[in-house]
Amino acid sequence: MEHEANTEALDASFDIVARQDAADQALGALRSEVAVVKSRFERAPRGAARPMLGSGDAAAVETKGFVDGYLRAGRDSELKSMVIGSPTNGGYLVPTELDRKIAEHLLNISPIRAIAQIVQTSTSDYRKLVSLSGTASGWVSEAAGRPETGEPTFAEIAPPSGDLYANPSASQAMLDDAVFDLETWLAGQIANEFARAEGAAFINGTGIGQPLGFLTSATSAAVDGPRSFGTLQYIPTGNATGFDASPDLHLIDMVMSLKPGHRQNASWVMNSQTIAVVRKLKDGDGAFLWQGGMIDGQPNRLLGYPVVEAADMPNIGANTCPVAFGNFQAGYLLTERMGTRILRDPYTNKPFVNFYATRRVGGQVLDSEAIKLLKIAAS
Repeated sequence: MEHEANTEALDASFDIVARQDAADQALGALRSEVAVVKSRFERAPRGAARPMLGSGDAAAVETKGFVDGYLRAGRDSELKSMVIGSPTNGGYLVPTELDRKIAEHLLNISPIRAIAQIVQTSTSDYRKLVSLSGTASGWVSEAAGRPETGEPTFAEIAPPSGDLYANPSASQAMLDDAVFDLETWLAGQIANEFARAEGAAFINGTGIGQPLGFLTSATSAAVDGPRSFGTLQYIPTGNATGFDASPDLHLIDMVMSLKPGHRQNASWVMNSQTIAVVRKLKDGDGAFLWQGGMIDGQPNRLLGYPVVEAADMPNIGANTCPVAFGNFQAGYLLTERMGTRILRDPYTNKPFVNFYATRRVGGQVLDSEAIKLLKIAAS
């Protein structure tokens, strides 16, 4: 009996040790998990919002419900609980993730959008004050009085805007195919149509129900300073129908007419036909002005500045401005109201389903000293 009692006591002691080991392992695993979470939070930028648990999953669920429920099947019963709906204004506001994809596509394929200043607004009535002259400044000694400075002057601009729309269509068979990536396809189709329409408006837009293009703005041969606000300076080619015998000198004049601060982020803008002519130009020593990109993905350069190809720029011809040069980030303001709206239309073009998408977009020259034009003119 005494032997059995000793055995039971020994087994109990081993059991206690085993339970202690298991508890230590569980506690160690818990501490490791806490350390991982703590390190993630410590690596987050100071002042940044902490990520909410499940926020990415919620966005994915919202997008999937919108794509599968509304775009594929046409069900909008659960839509109002997920997104802001306004069918009377032409559709439902798309989820943030889908809207982000459309914006990314646009930025990659819309030439002026890629180099202009973009402002997101919650209203179409956006206004901006532009400083025409800064507050006066000067030098004084340490103990001298500080004279009153002059007041700055401002000009207000309100970029004209309009509803940019696209209307891609798909067959019902495509929508019924579960493997078909409707979200990516739709974002690409909408962005392509948006890019074609806004590309023309940012350059040649009339300002009536659409942006005011920079080539539609007033122009003058006057230099910066005496030239009135909102008027772009042009440099004539010296020939009424094309380039004269020294086109390289006029291009250099364009570069040097721009203020040093604007030249640091300047780009050339022209279409493919003008590029074909410019690529053949040589300086006085016989060297080509055009410099091809040496690294894959890097832009071609003219006189050291990148060239942006924009199909809506005019061809070389009398009284046209086929070449623009400037800091468009400072020179052209693009406004867009947050959110793209989509209206599913299975009735107008049966058996196809149309997706009528709209976005409110505006634009106008912001700083007329930041953009220069080359004009085909004798003077």
